[in-house]
Amino acid sequence: MDWQPDWGLRARMFLTMFLLFALYIVFAGVITAYMGGTIFVFAFLFGGMTVVQYYFSDTLTLKSMGAKTVSREEYPQLHASIDRLSQQADLPKPKVAVVDSKVPNAFATGRNQKNAAVAVTTGLLRTLDRDELDGVLAHELAHVKNRDMMVMTFASLLATIAFMVVRWGAFFGGGRNRQGGGVVVAIVVSLLVWIVSYILMRALSRYREFAADRGAAAITGKPSALASALLKISGEVDKVPDRDMREEAEMNAFFIIPIKSGIVGRLFSTHPSTERRVEQLRDLEREMEAF
Repeated sequence: MDWQPDWGLRARMFLTMFLLFALYIVFAGVITAYMGGTIFVFAFLFGGMTVVQYYFSDTLTLKSMGAKTVSREEYPQLHASIDRLSQQADLPKPKVAVVDSKVPNAFATGRNQKNAAVAVTTGLLRTLDRDELDGVLAHELAHVKNRDMMVMTFASLLATIAFMVVRWGAFFGGGRNRQGGGVVVAIVVSLLVWIVSYILMRALSRYREFAADRGAAAITGKPSALASALLKISGEVDKVPDRDMREEAEMNAFFIIPIKSGIVGRLFSTHPSTERRVEQLRDLEREMEAF
């Protein structure tokens, strides 16, 4: 199975970014009309923060997740696997990091293919066999190759800027607009912007997981190994005690399998269900066997 560009993913990324830009142009116009020049001060400050966060996204994400970059001497087998899979995926080797966590999971981060990192938890290394681990690592490398980490990071940062601008802009600029209802308008607009942004990013996030699964199958040639890994990881994640959920939930947007907490958590998950992903991988396995 050869690697093929996922035009469905590319079209969705383009459409998502186009709609987000259109949304924030309207958002900026409405907020400026009610809050005046104050909004540009906050836009400049948070815009600068966004550039810094985007440029150093790999380092900042690893630190926020508690991931430590590890050497070849510390984890020789992990490095060897990523070396081999990166060559098969025709990618520069990313940074290799490990999170000291009992929850078996993995994530990728970075603004482009030359500035990427792949991290795994110690729980993942203990849970999976070699082929299953290769499948998970290939899934994360597929995210890097598809460049969807860059798009998701940028999209989420736009939502953050909008939220912070409205929050602080309304707080500091609302005094002169109280009689005109400026604060109320700002709150309503920010809520609408957040809802639409949330829906757009969740829709893209779920599709990109399917795309990364297909990419992993192309890299390793073993869709069944990734399917087995997903089932193992999902089973272990469901065993995480409720008291540990809050500590691990922050990693949901990055993990290969998200932490689930009840019906609401599943409804607004950043990932499609494990069952659907496994079904897709089994279909790919049957296609490969047919040839």
